[in-house]
This record gives sequence, structure tokens and C-alpha cells, in this order.
Amino acid sequence: MDRSTRLCAIAAIAALTACGDRVEPGERATESPIPRLYFVGGEVCEPCHVAEYELWKGSHHDLAMQVVDETSVLGDFNDAQFVHFGVTTTFYRRDEKFFVRTDGPDGELRDYQIAYVFGFDPLQQYLIEFPGGRLQALSVCWDNRPESEGGQRWFHLHPDDPVPAGDVLHWTGPNQNWNYMCADCHSTNLRKNYLADEDRYETRWEEIDVSCEECHGPGSAHVAWANARAEAGADQQLAFDRDNPDDGLTVDLRNDGVWRFDSDEKFAHRSPEKGADAQLDTCGRCHSRRGVLHPEPVRGQSLLDTHRPALVDAPLYYADGQIFDEVYVWGSFLQSRMHASGVVCTDCHDGHALQLPENPDLSCLGCHRADVYAVPEHHHHKWKSTGSSCVACHMLARHYMGVDLRHDHSFRIPRPDLTLAIGSPNTCTDCHADQSVEWSAEAAERWWGTELAEKTHYGQILRAGRQRAPGAARALAELANEPSVPAIVRATALHMLPPAPQTADAVRRGLGDPDPLIRVAALEAAESLEPRSRLKLVRQLLRDPVLGVRIQAARALVAIPQELWEPGDRARLARPLAEYRAAQMENADRPEARLNLAALAVAEGQLERARNELETALRLGPWFVPAYVNLADLYRQTQREDEAERVLRAGLAQVADSAELSHALGLSLVRQGEIATAMAELSRAAELAPETPRYAYVYGIALNSTGEADRALRVLNAAHRQHPGDQALLTALVTMSRDAGDWQAALRYALDLVELLPEDPGARQLLAEIRSLQAGEQ
Repeated sequence: MDRSTRLCAIAAIAALTACGDRVEPGERATESPIPRLYFVGGEVCEPCHVAEYELWKGSHHDLAMQVVDETSVLGDFNDAQFVHFGVTTTFYRRDEKFFVRTDGPDGELRDYQIAYVFGFDPLQQYLIEFPGGRLQALSVCWDNRPESEGGQRWFHLHPDDPVPAGDVLHWTGPNQNWNYMCADCHSTNLRKNYLADEDRYETRWEEIDVSCEECHGPGSAHVAWANARAEAGADQQLAFDRDNPDDGLTVDLRNDGVWRFDSDEKFAHRSPEKGADAQLDTCGRCHSRRGVLHPEPVRGQSLLDTHRPALVDAPLYYADGQIFDEVYVWGSFLQSRMHASGVVCTDCHDGHALQLPENPDLSCLGCHRADVYAVPEHHHHKWKSTGSSCVACHMLARHYMGVDLRHDHSFRIPRPDLTLAIGSPNTCTDCHADQSVEWSAEAAERWWGTELAEKTHYGQILRAGRQRAPGAARALAELANEPSVPAIVRATALHMLPPAPQTADAVRRGLGDPDPLIRVAALEAAESLEPRSRLKLVRQLLRDPVLGVRIQAARALVAIPQELWEPGDRARLARPLAEYRAAQMENADRPEARLNLAALAVAEGQLERARNELETALRLGPWFVPAYVNLADLYRQTQREDEAERVLRAGLAQVADSAELSHALGLSLVRQGEIATAMAELSRAAELAPETPRYAYVYGIALNSTGEADRALRVLNAAHRQHPGDQALLTALVTMSRDAGDWQAALRYALDLVELLPEDPGARQLLAEIRSLQAGEQ
């Protein structure tokens, strides 16, 4: 992945001694909103849950983060050296402590003491203390795999990138900051405690690792229940259980489903059927690509009550939903037939050791009949070969963090035909790297026929949406309304909907969907609707039971003019807007959250507050391009164009290759009458980002307005070939070709525009005009 993609992915979508101080039993005051609930510590669980505790010990959860000592440090600190783009990093020991000498925030070599170790398999990272309560994760890591697998060595997370000091990805930078990026998934009951006014952290945890209560919730009520049960005596425990069915656990993660085969079934079915998704919501808090909405979640709530998960968007996922960037497993699992059938995490993974069986295929054969699926007639490979493995064929694997092999959890049928159609990967070609995709597709067709290939896969629709292809809007709207499609895919389709006649109906349906993920996406799409329709459709969701839905509804309605609201109705915005602000302040250490707060302030007419937020965003992230663009636009709104230009040039000094900044600067210069300089910036933006059609469109319009019509048509034509579904480009080509007297070209583009927008009266009117003018000329 190139560095611009990495930066995009990270942006979407944010005192060491204080951090390490354990709250002693007498000081524990971290209580949930439910009375009597507080954290008691995992060691309190051990006497009653010996087997579970033993399974957990030594697991990835247990060793997620550790203090530094002889047993926890796995790397070679015997004066070992590692060189990366000319920077020599040395690992050594002194006075029984562990140190590293490497480039600091100014690029100079400095000595740092290792404060904590992070993870253990297949790699281990090292955390270093910085002022302001910050912990930073070193980018040079220890490969803990066996030497026979290429491990037992130091390596850099960005082997092909120098990542110099000052870079956002440098180990001392914001994107390697433990407090924001890593902490809440490696410790129990972590509170980030970012003090925005002082720009420092007072991060706390209950336990340094991921212990019992991080998943099961605060244990105090359960311990009280267990003690009362013990005091009742052995002969009274049945009566006690009958009279006290609530065991005090805040999250019920028990998997009480049994998978059974009926006589002629190829698949087992679950009995009883799955109810709530408690396991998926709990595991998803960390095993998903997501942002935090609430700092202290009450365990057992919907994931969207505490987090905002990513959808199947580029560059996180391939168009067909397979993993691309580091998205973990939640998003892919939601797309699977396993999830739709009621499979939960612990059907395959041990809930405490977290391990699979030694042969992971045995997990599959618990629900798929071995005599149907574990045979050559199904997998078409030799017995016990790689190709006979369920996992190898149905779980695409990718390396992340250099050496960490992770599997896609959508459990999909290999589709080399989709690789040919939309460029998504397939496990056949992954394994048979010496063969072509066509070879794999021909083999798949021989084995399985053409039935799958003849059906439209949702990946083809999402790819069309990404490319703004003709007909994509209608196809996305239909996909969003298709109940047989996974909810995360339907939500993605809603999220991608362009402003079009089909949007309103799809939004209306989505807003009433029982899945909060779909309701949130529908609210995003609703922002393209005209204010009166938007208010009518959205206002009831200001009282949605799910936090993530409420705050998105507030964001969609905050700019609706007062006169469109019923008397007194606008007061319903107050609570969800306060919740939205609180969610952003939880991430106030990130420029993205400050940008969101600035946008809210602009919607409320608080321009000075917006300016303060944007300036804070730039202080936190001088690399964050959207803050420069929005601050410049704020100055434009207040007729301070010279200040807008200053801000944009400052941004280009930080991010020289930003097409967005060059484009914005070009527009600012146009408004100031500096046309020649403006044209250079608009041209540069179009050249830097040909994947963004708007830049070519604006540059073409500017060329035409300065009398360079032929050149304008060449620019627009080139962009149209790359983006045939872009409405603005087509409209411009129609009108410019008409004005140039090229009726044939004008008619061709007008027909393409009507094909793209078949229900748009403006497109049909333009086509009729061209035909009429052409007839008049003849």
C-alpha cells in the first residue's frame, strides 16, 4: 500500500507513571451508570473459574501489554543494531533496564528507556515514555516467529518508506501514539483521559492486559451474587439459583447454541436460534476498524452505542468486501453466511485461550458435513494438500504489520471471475501464483459451472458506485433495499448514494431499518436531500435508542433553518447534539475530531468557534489537509481572501503534493483576479489527482472561460474517458461541444447523460435542446 493510501485510511474515520498506576482495591471508584458495579480485578475470578483462568493465562489477551522485565522482553537487546534508510537503531541493556538508541522527533539519535512491551506473537512492539503522558510505539519491532519462518530478527513496519522525523507515520508522531491508536484494546477498562486544554494525557487502566472484566463487564455484582450463593450452603444452591437468576454479569457471552444435523442436511442448524449479538458487539469493539463514540461504554450495548465502525469503503476493502487495509475481522464476518446462519465467535475460537483447534478445518466440519465437503468431489484437490483445506480456499490471508498473517472472515467461495471483472483477489490465484487468473477462472467454471458468474455480485455494484459508472445510482439504491444482502453491504450502498431521484426512497427505507448500521448510513445519505424533506424523514431518529444513530441524526439536521421546524420541535436537537460534541471531544486529541467540531460550529453560525477548532486541528496535525481547506473557506465566507490564500500556501509548505490544496488555492486566486497564477494551480491539481474528476472539471471550465475552448475540451474529454459516469463532466462536454458547433459530439454526450440520469428532467431537456438546434442547423 502506498503512503497516501495509508494516510487516508488512518485519517478516516483518532504521564507514564500515571498510566501505569494500578487503582488499589480500596481506591476503586470507576463505576458504571448501574449502581454497585465496579471492577474487582481478574484475580478475583480465578478461584471459581480455574479452568477458564488457566486457558486465558498466556493468551494474546493476557499478554496484550506487559511491564518490562526479563520474561516479557523477547527482542535481542544485546547491542543489536538495525539500519533503516541510513538510521541505525541500537538495542541494549544497562543496569538491568532495556534501552534503544534511535532517531527522535528532531531526527537526532537519542537514548530511550523501554517502558512497556506490546504484544508477543508474531511480533512484539516497544513503548516509550514522552512528556504529556504520551506513550509512543517504536516502529522497529521484534519478529517473534521461529527463525525457520524468517523470524527472530528486528524489522521496520514501513520497510519501503524512510518515514523521517516529522512524518505523521514516524514513531514519535501522532499515528504511532499509544494513547489514541492502541491503548483501549490492550488493557482493561482503559480511560484515555485526554485533557484538551492542557494537551496532555492522564491515561488510566484497571488492569494492564485484557482481563476478564474487559469482556464480561465490571464484576462486583457477580462476586456479590457468588458470595451469597456460597453462604446459602450446598443444599440450598438450587433454590438460590431459582430465586436469583440474575448472576450479576453485565454481559452474557454464553454460547448456548448447539449445532445439529438433520438427516439429509449438508449444513447443521443452530438450536435455539441466535438472539442478540452480544459476542459480536463485545468482540467488535476491538476487532473492527472503528472510531470511539463514548469513553466509558456500558458493556452489553450495541456496538454503535459506543463505536462507529467502518463500512466496505475504499481503500479499506476491495469492492467485493474482502479485506485490503488493516480492518481486522468484524466487517468481513458480517458479510458471511456464517453470521447470517447464527455462528458466533466462540463457535470456532475458544473464548478464553482464543485459539482454534490444531487443525482449524475441524471447526468448519462441526457445521458442514465431512462426507460432503471434506472430499475431492467438493474441493477438487488431493487429500491433505493445501487446496483441500477449508481455510486455504475460503479465507483469503494477508500480512499486516509486516509479519502478521490475518484471514478474511467472510468465508466466501473463490471467485476468479470477479477478479477478472472488478480486480478483487481470489484464493485460487493466491495459491497458484504461477498461473493466470484466466486459468483459475476456467478451472472454477469446469468444477462449479457458470451459475455464480451469471449473477450480479454486490461487489460489481459497489465498484460501479466507486467509479460513478452509468446506472450506478439506481443499482446502489436497489442494493440498499435488498434484504438478502448483508447489512454492512446495504449500509455501504446507502453511504455511496449520489444525489439522485432514487436517493430519497432508499433513504426513507433505510431510516426505518431495524439495523442501526443501516440507519446511520441512511442518515449520511439524507444530507443530500433538500432541507424540508430531510427534516420530515430524519427528525424522529433524534430519539433513536442507539447513540450512533441519534448523533448522526443531529448532525444531519443541525443546519436546517429554524423556520422549517414545528414550534418547539427544534429543542429535540439539544440532547443528541450534546452527545455528538461529547463523542468528538473524546477524540479531541485528533485533528479529524476538531474538523467535525468546526463543521458543527459553521452549521450553527458560530464562525469564530469554527476558526478556533480549525486552528487547533492544524496545531495537532500540521499534515491534515482538510483543516487548511476548511479554514481557508471560512476566511472566504468572511471576505478575507488574502487570509485564505495565506492558509493554503502554508498548507502546501507542509504537504507539497496535495491536489486538494492546489485546487483550493487556484479557486482563491480566481476570486482575487490572479487568473494566470490560478490556472497553474488548477492544472497542477488535475495532474496530481486524475482520480478526482472535479479537479479536471473545474480546470476545464476555467480554460473555457479564458478563451481556450479547444484545450478545455481536451482536458474534459480525457477526464470523461477515465470517469464516464461523472455528471458534471458530461454536462460540461454537452454545452461546450454545442457552443463550439460540434453537434455530433454534443448529441453523443447528451445521450450519455440521459443514460446516466434517465429520470432527470434537466438531462432530457438538454438532449431535446441539442436535437432541436441540430435540426435547425440542418
